[in-house]
Amino acid sequence: MRPLLIFGASRGVGLELARLECAAGRHVVAPVRRQSDVTALADTGAIVEHCDALSPTDVAGVMSRISGDFEIVSTLGGQARDGRRADDEGNINVIDAAVATGRVRRFLLVTSIGCGEMAPFRSARAIAAFGAAVDAKTRAEERLRATTLDWTILRPGGLVSEPATGRGLLLQGADIHGFIHRADVAQLASRALRDPATIGHAFAAVDAQRIIPHQYP
Repeated sequence: MRPLLIFGASRGVGLELARLECAAGRHVVAPVRRQSDVTALADTGAIVEHCDALSPTDVAGVMSRISGDFEIVSTLGGQARDGRRADDEGNINVIDAAVATGRVRRFLLVTSIGCGEMAPFRSARAIAAFGAAVDAKTRAEERLRATTLDWTILRPGGLVSEPATGRGLLLQGADIHGFIHRADVAQLASRALRDPATIGHAFAAVDAQRIIPHQYP
C-alpha cells in the first residue's frame, strides 16, 4: 500500500480513518496544527507532522518529505479566528499541492451532504446553521473536480460519534439526507480508496437505517 496522508486526523472521521489504516499496516502521515491535541492520534501509530493547512508552504513541505507516490484523504473543516476557512482554503491548498507534486495517485475528499448539486435540497434550517461551511466545501469540491487526480468525494450526513455499525452506504442522488456514525464514514473512505469504481464520483454517505429522502426546503 502506498503511504497515506490524512489531513484533519486529530479528531472525527480523520482520526477513525487513521486507526483503520494503521491497523491495516499502512504508513500514515497525519499533518496537524501545532495547537491540536494529538494524544488519540499518536496512539494510532500515525506519524504526526506539524502543518497549518491554511499555509501553502506548510502543506507543500509535508508532501515534499514523503518519498515516492502516495495517497491523500482530507477531512479538513472549520474556521480560523480571522475568518478563513479550512473547508475551502485549507482543502484547496492541499489539492493544489497534490497536483504540484505529480506523485499523488489517489485523493479522497470528505465534505458534507448539501454540497454541489445537492444544494437546492437543503432546508432553510440547514442553510442557517451550516450554509457558509457547506458552500466553502463546495468550492473545494469544484477545485478537486477540475484536476486530473484520481478523486472521490464523500458527503456524510449528520455525524454521530458512536462505534461503527457497518450499515454505512455510498449513494448517488441530489436529494438524499440522513445520519451516519463517524466510524462508518471512515470505513467507507477506506473501502473507496481501494475501489477504482469510485474514482470521479461524489457520494452521499449515510446509515442504511437513518436515510431521510426528499427533504425539500
